[in-house]
Amino acid sequence: MNTMPNLSTPVEVIADVSQQAFRDAMAKMGAAVNIITTDGPAGKAGFAATAVCSVTDSPATILVCLNRTASVFNAVMENKVICVNVLTAEHEKLSSLFGGKTPVEERFAAANWHYGATGAPVLDNAMVSFDCAIISTQNVGTHCVLFCSVKAIHESGADAGLIYYKRAYHRVGE
Repeated sequence: MNTMPNLSTPVEVIADVSQQAFRDAMAKMGAAVNIITTDGPAGKAGFAATAVCSVTDSPATILVCLNRTASVFNAVMENKVICVNVLTAEHEKLSSLFGGKTPVEERFAAANWHYGATGAPVLDNAMVSFDCAIISTQNVGTHCVLFCSVKAIHESGADAGLIYYKRAYHRVGE
């Protein structure tokens, strides 16, 4: 017996959910907190993000969603490299700096960094950092999805991670 749906059958059109309903529902999906950094010809920049996930392990590829109106958008797109720094439980204040309107130099002055293989800044004590080259992009709505080839991985010995859930930070793994 074939239980596969017939994809040629017309599907009933359902109205899109409201922006607020979507945001409220997504707040119930916990996610790792990351600081995405870049450096290169367009300068140093960084932002906080939870919209990051793996795509495949062969070749190692992740994706990051970036709002096209973000102040860091042009620098990321021109530099073509990023580092996804996964934050530990101790980085809550740093995340807030990178998630707000704090000037770039003040953001980076609040922690210790080194440069990775791609030239993107790597947070010294991140849980793990994925040093990446952007290999492809796709615009969807207000955002640009960055597909990134992982060129190097840097790990620390940290055990406790930081997640964002129900519009608040939470510590996990302690």
